[in-house]
Amino acid sequence: MFPGALNSDYSHTLEFVSNVQSIPTYQVMDTDGKVLDSAHDPCVTKDEARTIYKNMLVLNAMDQVLYEAQRQGRISFYMTSFGEEALIGSAAALHPKDMVFGQYREAGVLLQRGFTLAQFMNQCYSNELDLGKGRQMPIHYGTKELCFQTISSPLATQIPQAAGAAYAMRREGNKQCTICYFGEGAASEGDFHAGLNMAATLGCPVIYYCRNNGYAISTPSIEQYRGDGIASRGIGYGIDTIRVDGNDIWAIYAATKAAREIAVEQNKPVLIEAMTYRVSHHSTSDDSSAYRSKKEVEDWSKRDNPISRMRAWLENKGWWARGEDAEVSKTAKAE
Repeated sequence: MFPGALNSDYSHTLEFVSNVQSIPTYQVMDTDGKVLDSAHDPCVTKDEARTIYKNMLVLNAMDQVLYEAQRQGRISFYMTSFGEEALIGSAAALHPKDMVFGQYREAGVLLQRGFTLAQFMNQCYSNELDLGKGRQMPIHYGTKELCFQTISSPLATQIPQAAGAAYAMRREGNKQCTICYFGEGAASEGDFHAGLNMAATLGCPVIYYCRNNGYAISTPSIEQYRGDGIASRGIGYGIDTIRVDGNDIWAIYAATKAAREIAVEQNKPVLIEAMTYRVSHHSTSDDSSAYRSKKEVEDWSKRDNPISRMRAWLENKGWWARGEDAEVSKTAKAE
């Protein structure tokens, strides 16, 4: 066969391919927190599960405090993670030395890795205790100790950077990988295509994690692309790909854990597309009512909330009492 398409068979039918079968969305538990297949029940301890859930609550509480702080003029800018707290499941599946390349909504990853509330505050208030010495915009976190590369404002620049860092890890042979987070809007940037092709052709142990929350900065996904989401692009680049329920923390955990094994054992990239919904405005500079109805947001919040889903799973296990939520949030806000 031709060197440019080694797996293509000859055909005698004149046919333009316009679509293929849609990629399914992997799910472990339903919206009531019930595991759909016991074979996929996460093998985590009570303490591990409670820590993950506490971090989801702390993230939510911190977002409330800092969002209000921006509205009061105390900080210049902020972005919340309302509706996307299940992303923490990906951090729980990683090795502490795996390098993280974030975009804007990965505060939960830092929480899971041990970044303190004081460190978040120092960064957002740009004070002298900030690890970046107050030289970055709020929410542009970074910490060498926790293997989290400093966030930069230009969209998608971290995608080829993650491939390059992963290639270095492959050469070192230390069985580590990088994980690169980005939104579906960033997948419209040229760096997305360059990064994925580089990772695929060089065999880089990198996990690309796309948060498809439906709206990018302000554009509905139906206006962003016509293909089968972002996952189909990974297949186009020859990358092992999975689409998951981005509000199901255990689906995210399982997919990331499996992706990491592929990356470090086979030295190849993996793409995870997590389907979720951005409940919040894109940032404090955005008014999402300009491109979606408030009723839509309210309906989503009630129908499929990742925090409620995780709490239901814990309660089904007998590992959580309802009154504990308020105590965790109160403690976090006080801190």
